[in-house]
Amino acid sequence: MGFLSVKCFNLSVDHKEVLEVKILITGFDPFGGESVNPAYEAIKLLPDEIGGAQIVKMEVPTVLGKAGEVLKAGIEMHQPDAVICVGQAGGRSGMSVEKVAINFQDARIPDNENQQPIDQVIEEDGDTAYFATVPVKAMVAKMRENGIPAFVSYTAGTFVCNELMYALLYLLHKKYPHIRGGFIHVPFAMQQTVEKPNGTPAMALSSITKGLECSILAVIENREDISQAMGTTH
Repeated sequence: MGFLSVKCFNLSVDHKEVLEVKILITGFDPFGGESVNPAYEAIKLLPDEIGGAQIVKMEVPTVLGKAGEVLKAGIEMHQPDAVICVGQAGGRSGMSVEKVAINFQDARIPDNENQQPIDQVIEEDGDTAYFATVPVKAMVAKMRENGIPAFVSYTAGTFVCNELMYALLYLLHKKYPHIRGGFIHVPFAMQQTVEKPNGTPAMALSSITKGLECSILAVIENREDISQAMGTTH
C-alpha cells in the first residue's frame, strides 16, 4: 500500500502506511431522559473519509440485545476493516477508550425498551471477557497529542455500552477475526449540562468529534498498540 499524509482536523500527523480501507463507527440514540446522545451527534460531524479510509456511520438503539443485532447487520453489510462503537459516559471528564468488555449485565436503569437485566451473562458460550483489538493506548496518545483529554478505561460498565462492546468482540472472535474492534466512551456534550449540577463534566461536541477523528487515525496508523504506561492504581 502507499503512504498518505493524514490530518487530525488541521493538525498534520506523520506519514504512515494506511492499513484500513473502511471503518464502521456506531453511536447510540438518546437514553436516560436525554434529548441527544453526544456519541452519535459527534459521529455525524465526522468526514466521510479520514486518512484515506472510508468512514461508515451508523446509529444503534440503546436497547439490550437489539443494539448488537443492528451492529451485526452493519458488519455483514459493510464488511469493514475495523469497528469503533461509541457511547455516552456522563460524569467522565474526557474521552475514554475501553480496554475490556465483560460477559455480565447488571443494569442500574432500564434501557429504551424498559429492559433491566440483573446479574445475567451476555453470551452463554462466550469468554468471561474480551479485550479490545484496536490500538487502545495509541488512540489515547493521539488524542492527547492534539489537545483532547483522554485516558484508557478498564471498565465499560454493565449496561448497554458494555453489552455492545462485548457483542462486537464476541462476534469478531467467533466469525471475523481479521476485523479489529473497540469502544470509546465520550462525556456529556456541553448543552446537556445546562440543567445539571454545577461542575458536571462536559466537552464541546466539536472536541468530541476531533477526538474520534484522532482515534480513527490512530487505528489506521497502528497495526500493533504502543507500549506506554496508562494504567490505574485503583
